Amino acid sequence: MAPQEQWDQVEPRPAIAPLAPMAPLPPLPPLDSITPALAGQLDELRELTLEQAVARAQALDQSEQARDLAAMVREKAAEAQAEARAHIAFDWDHSAMDEQLADLKFQLKDMNLGMAFAQDKVFSFRGGGDNGQYGRGQSAIEGHRWDEALEAFSQVAARGGSRADGALFWKAYTLNRLGRREEALAAIAELRKNYASSRWLDDAKALEVEVKQSSGQKVSPESESDEDLKLLALNGLMQSDPERALPLVENLMKSGQSPRVKQHALFVVAQNSSPRAQQLLEQVARGGGNPDLQLTAIRYIGETRRKQGSGGQILAEVYASSNDVNVKRTIINSLSSARDKERLMQIAKTEKAPDLRMEAIQSLGSGSDQADLWQLYQAETSPEVKSQILNLMSRGANTDKLVEVAKTDKDAKMRRNAIRALGSLKAANTGDALISIYGAEQDAQVKRTIVDSLCGQNNAKALVTLARNEKDGQMRRDLVSRLSGMHSKEAEDFLMELLNK
Repeated sequence: MAPQEQWDQVEPRPAIAPLAPMAPLPPLPPLDSITPALAGQLDELRELTLEQAVARAQALDQSEQARDLAAMVREKAAEAQAEARAHIAFDWDHSAMDEQLADLKFQLKDMNLGMAFAQDKVFSFRGGGDNGQYGRGQSAIEGHRWDEALEAFSQVAARGGSRADGALFWKAYTLNRLGRREEALAAIAELRKNYASSRWLDDAKALEVEVKQSSGQKVSPESESDEDLKLLALNGLMQSDPERALPLVENLMKSGQSPRVKQHALFVVAQNSSPRAQQLLEQVARGGGNPDLQLTAIRYIGETRRKQGSGGQILAEVYASSNDVNVKRTIINSLSSARDKERLMQIAKTEKAPDLRMEAIQSLGSGSDQADLWQLYQAETSPEVKSQILNLMSRGANTDKLVEVAKTDKDAKMRRNAIRALGSLKAANTGDALISIYGAEQDAQVKRTIVDSLCGQNNAKALVTLARNEKDGQMRRDLVSRLSGMHSKEAEDFLMELLNK
């Protein structure tokens, strides 16, 4: 389907009222599927709210890339607003709040969106897929919305992905809270059967004992208040006598207490700077607990890394020793928040999974060392990852290497991406290079990309040069057509010249 047809078939979404009194909707970050030619436009869009971004994208010229961008922004805006409205929550306790905030950036990568939020406001903004559903289930548990939690975890468990075992545990936990104890035991049995090596089995065993002990009893809301009392007692003891509290916390983490109590205990540990507390936090981050606790511990260490500059080595060691994609993504996110570019670059160089390499490279940002980026590009085999590297190189104004790729890369797609990246830079720095590349290029599609890039720069002078020298009749007509739509003296003079011949 032609780009114009795709653009025409994008169904308009109904207007959605702003989410007052919340902060503006999230600004738009670089999108994986957007070509480097639009990097300059994206830099502007990132500073706008989604509604403003839609208007800005639709106002762009009607080049193929601009139409694709406008269509994508419009779709993402509608999806983002619907998700935000459906999942705003203000009443989390501190442990859930910290977990959700630390997880926010990772969840939003599933949607290729970023989020800016007010410092004093906390809200959930979940993407699609298992991670989004899993997060919604956890948020529902925190709000005691048991039916909603059951639906979310049931969907994740049924798909059998990387979080299915954890979803089965939480499904059983939720069923028990609902008083559906036979079904809870069935979910535990399914977990034990299908995931025999799962790190959720210890928690599931403790839950199974609790379910069997309470069989035949009515559902008791007092059980929830008992947990709240334990959390209050833990907070109080930790504040008044942390040395006495820490051994109790350590035993609690190994006991059959509910995951909610364990999560809160881990939060209490993370707030204590004593060597014993930090050792316990490190132990959980290395896998000494269920997978959810491990991810939470990694986030707490990442927050310490961001504020105090420590913890990076622990995260690097956990990353190297883990085969869990969720663990690796959480570490990449933590290193990104801490701006630990050295370790992110190491991951980008050594990680075998292209999607994780992509995440590490995205997290490096425009301030990356250009020599390292060039080294990554030369060693990279994934076209998608190479395109992302070109995007970073364009944001770093690495004109020399972009020109080299545009001239010499054997892959025409990479040459086009490099040309688009050059087009996103200032015309004064790249116009002559694009003219030179055009003269040596044999691929018609690549040559058209050069024309698109020069048009995007409004570089009439360079287009006139190409039109004067172009021997192919169709290409020359295309160039003249582009110039006829420009309001510049160079274009008008050239058009007059043609008319006077």
